Amino acid sequence: MTPCTDDIDLSRLAKRLNRRARRLGAQPCDAEDMAQEAVLRLITRAQRQGIDAPEHYAMIILQNIARASWRASPEHAELEEDSASIAPVADSRLALSTLHSAIARLPAEQSAVMQMVLDGEQSPSIIAAQLGLPVGTVMSRLARARVKLRAHIGLDAHTPVSELL
Repeated sequence: MTPCTDDIDLSRLAKRLNRRARRLGAQPCDAEDMAQEAVLRLITRAQRQGIDAPEHYAMIILQNIARASWRASPEHAELEEDSASIAPVADSRLALSTLHSAIARLPAEQSAVMQMVLDGEQSPSIIAAQLGLPVGTVMSRLARARVKLRAHIGLDAHTPVSELL
């Protein structure tokens, strides 16, 4: 022991450093390693030159060790199978495939109108303008197409087609 570390209880200091390392985000086994490294660096520094506040200095050393470990390790964590945050999409893809095949089986004029709706166009007036048809014709084609899609997919008359997705 050196004169400046003789008056310090190193086991008590190591416990404090270990608790501090855990608060800095280290795992329990890494926290112990970081605390021991801080004590070793404190003793090494104290042998070369005197330290006025060894406990304070040890906490600074620990903070620097923690920063170095944060910089050295990239942030990534393996996800467990049951901790995935994205819902499975297989059911949605199957439903969408069923909807696409049902739309393909519609008469050509109804299929064209439904394909425009599927592509994101929601205004019958815009669909009518793009196809060069009256709005009433587009509305009736949409209504007939929806009835046929519900029948083909097996939905009742009050269930929206969008519920499939």
